[in-house]
This record gives sequence, structure tokens and C-alpha cells, in this order.
Amino acid sequence: MNPIYLALDLPRLDSALELARKVKGHVGGLKLGLEFFCAHGHHGVHEIAHVGLPIFLDLKLHDIPNTVAAAMQAIHVLEPAIVTVHASGGRAMMEDAKAAAGEHCKVVAVTVLTSLDDDDLAATGINGSAHDQALRLADLAREAGLDGIVCSGHEVGEVHRRWKDGFLVVPGLRPAGGTLADQKRTVTPRQARDNGASVLVIGRPIARADDPVAAARAIEGTL
Repeated sequence: MNPIYLALDLPRLDSALELARKVKGHVGGLKLGLEFFCAHGHHGVHEIAHVGLPIFLDLKLHDIPNTVAAAMQAIHVLEPAIVTVHASGGRAMMEDAKAAAGEHCKVVAVTVLTSLDDDDLAATGINGSAHDQALRLADLAREAGLDGIVCSGHEVGEVHRRWKDGFLVVPGLRPAGGTLADQKRTVTPRQARDNGASVLVIGRPIARADDPVAAARAIEGTL
């Protein structure tokens, strides 16, 4: 299985569809985030599903357990392969999210966003490093019965050692020599894969490349 999921967070549905069709042969799935879902809703997801690749709904659900469970039930019809919730929502929320998910849907918990570093966490009252916080939340997600977690490439190796069969999603990846943009804790796709990542989420290095197909092929060739 190709572990690359292309982040299709484009403002125009026709542009997203065009890009998805172009790179279809060089990625394993398509990730649709909050920007896409708010702009295009269920209709947009159905349209992207016609491309024929697994859909990863990166909605990062975070609310009281009942509300998150209801939201999970509301997206059953979309048949996502993967859906995200926030691990910081707590064990009960994660348990209810998993119970409400479709039979073939993996529910994974976001630990610490890759745009945050130790100073950012301290400003929100969380002591310790982003690495330690990610590991704490990964343990909580495992105890809650989730399929896996989302973490940066800096934590995935340690999480993989502690959770051998966990489904580990790594975003914020940048090919060697790529620009960081708003990401602070990045590794290359190959490093993340070698350290145990199940899915590699890649957006701008493909979506904003002059030749997205060549960019996707080049990244695929490093794995």
C-alpha cells in the first residue's frame, strides 16, 4: 500500500478534483481537512470519493462525548477510511467516537499539532515538552481503544515502540530541502516511514509544486 495521503485542502472543488486525478497513481489516499469540509461539505467529499482513493476526513473533532459521537454518526454515509478526533478531548470522548464510527473506519487521535512547539504548549499551561505530551496522549488514545494517533515525525518512533500495532499518521512532512512554512516539528517522508509511520500526510510539497505529478512521484520514489 502506498502510505502517502495527499492533503487536498484547496478552496475550489474543481481544483481539488483536478489535482486528485492527476496524482492518483502516485498516492494511496486523499486527506480532506476542516477547510475543505467547511467549504464543500458532504457534496465535496462525495465528489472526491469518485476519484477512487480512500478518504481521510481530518476533522479533528473535539467536544463533549455525546456531540462527537453524533458527529461521527453523521459522517457514516461518507464512508471515510480514517477520521481524526483530538486526544485532548479525553478518554470518554475518544471511546464514544470509536463506538459511533463505521465498521471499517479507523479513528485516530491528534496528539500535539505539528505547528506547536514547547513554548506554544507552555503558553497554554501545559508543562513539559511537546514530545512528552504527545506520548501521554498516545497512551490515553490506546487505552480508549482507538486505532492509532496523529503525531509528528519526532515522536512516531517512540510511539511505534510502545504501540506496535498502532495506526500512526504523520503530517507536517517536508522532503529534503523543502521549506517549513508554518510547521515547526518536521521530518522527511522517508524518516517518518522508517520510524514506523503507517500514513504520511503530504500537502504543499505536492499541491503547490510546479509539477504535482513529478513531485508526488519523487516523494514516492524515496520510500
